[in-house]
Amino acid sequence: MPRTDAMDNDAQETDEMEAAGSSGLVVQPIEANFSLKDRIYESLKNAITTMNIYADDAELRLDERKLSEQLAISRTPIREALARLEQEGLVHIVPRKGVFIVRKTKREVLEMVTVWAALEGMAARLATDVASDRDIAELRTMFVDADGAGAKADIDEYSAKNIRFHQTILRLGGCQLIQDMADNLFIHMRSIRARTIGESDRAKRSVIDHLEIIEALENRDAELAERLVREHSMNLARHIEQHVDYLED
Repeated sequence: MPRTDAMDNDAQETDEMEAAGSSGLVVQPIEANFSLKDRIYESLKNAITTMNIYADDAELRLDERKLSEQLAISRTPIREALARLEQEGLVHIVPRKGVFIVRKTKREVLEMVTVWAALEGMAARLATDVASDRDIAELRTMFVDADGAGAKADIDEYSAKNIRFHQTILRLGGCQLIQDMADNLFIHMRSIRARTIGESDRAKRSVIDHLEIIEALENRDAELAERLVREHSMNLARHIEQHVDYLED
């Protein structure tokens, strides 16, 4: 049976979900419908944003020679793509030392969580007005049989659902600018959420929070939905402030 665009998209999404949480750089194949520079840039950006940059064993230094071999191209266009990524704040180029993926300080992460809470809270408010009943109902299917407990594999699976839940809230708000602004924070928010979800019984509490948020959305209660989403993210900020000591100040 010939492949369809939907099948290709599903396969790509599966690959990205499998790569998410990895502490190493997983470079995806380059699609043919981009210019070479854009293809290299998109491939590298996707690899960076799907790895867990806050893992203890995260490979933060990028090897130009290795990237050149993986992509089967010369180093010049790779350097151009890396320069573009540096402008976006994803990498830092240190002369005579190399290229490093940027990992934020604890203070910076707390500021990003605060901004994310505001953006996602507003998206939730908007979603009570514009999201369809079907879209909201799909949120609930993410947490069927989820109790936030179990072995590490269970935590990893829930972590992926958790991240997808928050991305969906942003999408259901129907405001592209909010989504674009949140995208700039996503690499750090995804990694921090993945890193902390198994700490201090946060996964179980997260399931309860999510179900309460879904109920508020189902009831089209804009005030409550916004408040619950905002408080959920600020609980993460409080956890980071009190318990996270692997981030530099």
